[in-house]
Amino acid sequence: MAAKERFHQVVKTALVKDGWNVTHDPLQIKVGSVEMEIDLGAERLLAAERGSEKIAVEVKSFLASASAISEFHTALGQFINYRAALRREDPDRVLYLAVPDFIYNSFFQLDFPVSMLQENHVKLIVYDIQMEQLVLWKN
Repeated sequence: MAAKERFHQVVKTALVKDGWNVTHDPLQIKVGSVEMEIDLGAERLLAAERGSEKIAVEVKSFLASASAISEFHTALGQFINYRAALRREDPDRVLYLAVPDFIYNSFFQLDFPVSMLQENHVKLIVYDIQMEQLVLWKN
């Protein structure tokens, strides 16, 4: 099992506060003989449709000790691989990349990260580490 990101529990708590039921911690996916772990799997009931909405969330902390662009490379690569795996093994589940609000409001507003997120159709969850809440869902 891979080490959990520093803000893993913050995102888990924020999802629960937002009405999600965390069903997997981590969500294990196997494609052929390749095994992967996405940080969280969650779902919530959609009353009007009498079904459920299922998501997977890859949490990234973007700690100050690491280069933001290096962390971004890793996060984007993981997101692309995990999304491909989910399409094959759990196509009803939508993948999100969770990032702290301080990195979203700085690095993620720069031209290059914005264009890479758009080009790769990355869905984001932005979380507040102090309030332990979700502040933005970006599709």
